[in-house]
Amino acid sequence: MVNLLNVESVLFYVVICLYFLAMIGYFLFIAIKKDGVAKAAAIVQTVGLVLHTAALICRGIGAGRLPMTNQYEFATSFAWGLSLVSLIFIAKYKFPVIGAFAAPVILLLIGYAAMQSREVKELMPALRSSWLGFHVSTAIIAYGSFGVSFVLGVIFLLRDRLKDRGFWDRHVPAKEKLDLIAYRSVCLGLLFLTFTIVTGAIWAEQAWGSYWSWDPKETWSLVTWLVYAAYLHFRIFRGWKGKAAAIFAVVGFVCVIFTYVGVNTFLPGIHSYA
Repeated sequence: MVNLLNVESVLFYVVICLYFLAMIGYFLFIAIKKDGVAKAAAIVQTVGLVLHTAALICRGIGAGRLPMTNQYEFATSFAWGLSLVSLIFIAKYKFPVIGAFAAPVILLLIGYAAMQSREVKELMPALRSSWLGFHVSTAIIAYGSFGVSFVLGVIFLLRDRLKDRGFWDRHVPAKEKLDLIAYRSVCLGLLFLTFTIVTGAIWAEQAWGSYWSWDPKETWSLVTWLVYAAYLHFRIFRGWKGKAAAIFAVVGFVCVIFTYVGVNTFLPGIHSYA
């Protein structure tokens, strides 16, 4: 067990370095406008994601449980989810500029993880449930998707203010397509956040005898869900697209970050372990 946890520790810092190099590569791509640099940055990020996956596996085997039960584990898993989803969108839409905006967020998340305690402790009784994997894994995918929608919202809001329009027109989709990609990212995130809330409610009933207790984490998860649900409502029924939708995506991710970091810092409750 100790050896695997040591391997995980080494891999964790290698991953930080690789994500940092990927970020520098994406920045260079924007600065010198060479497509080969963007491809190299994406490859470095992909290698980082593979080693990140290996680190999580080592953590899970070494700890004898899923690596999703404390601040450190969820933060590094959150960064993993954002890295995975951003690479999927980069590959699907041939859109490497996403990396230049996603990589700093990934680094902030994994940097936050590095500041947390990495001690492996025995699980509290409430966490010894088969629902743990379903609940947390869906949250990771949801948060990763919302992170990408945040990045896309920022790019949308900045697109017309950036210089060298020729470069941006070649490497950033038209505003209509950019808006559509962000919409799809929000839909994916909201679907998995719904799974997160539902599985959490079922788990809470088994662990504490109540589906909903208005714990701060539960409340802010609901607030986040309502914000993104409002995004879809106004888009579908009121025709809100473009700038308004981009602002909604940015505000929604602020709610995500507060739900994860702010609630644990300022509003401790029964979810304070993660």
